[in-house]
Formats: sequence, C-alpha cells, structure tokens
Amino acid sequence: MFPEYRDLISQLKSSHPRFQSLFEKHNQLDHEISRLEGPSGTGYSDQVVRLKKEKLHIKDEIHKILKAENVATK
Repeated sequence: MFPEYRDLISQLKSSHPRFQSLFEKHNQLDHEISRLEGPSGTGYSDQVVRLKKEKLHIKDEIHKILKAENVATK
C-alpha cells in the first residue's frame, strides 16, 4: 500500500496516533476479508462487501494523511 510513501509510513506509524490506528484497522480488515473469502479467495457475502468498503474508506483516510504529512515535511 502506497510504496511511494514507505519511509513516511514507517515514521507515522510511531509518531501519529490517528495514522497508527487507521493503519492497524486496515490490516485487521484485510486479514478478516481474507479469512472470510477462504483460501481460494472466492468466498463472497454481504459482510465481505461491507468490510471491503470500510477498508477502502480507511485507505482513503490514510492517503489523505500521507499527502498532508508529505507536504508538511517538504
């Protein structure tokens, strides 16, 4: 996720509580989606759709923070 911000992500995970919380939640959702989809990745349900939408929303929030912090550090 966002390889162009790899260094900034490492920094923010330890210095930005909101970013850290969003990052952890994104990872938790990713694991939960993988579990529900099963080993073949073909499991599909309303719950999976809901979790994927939530994960995408969190990813958008993470990206907003990354863009703002990247501008602030330049």
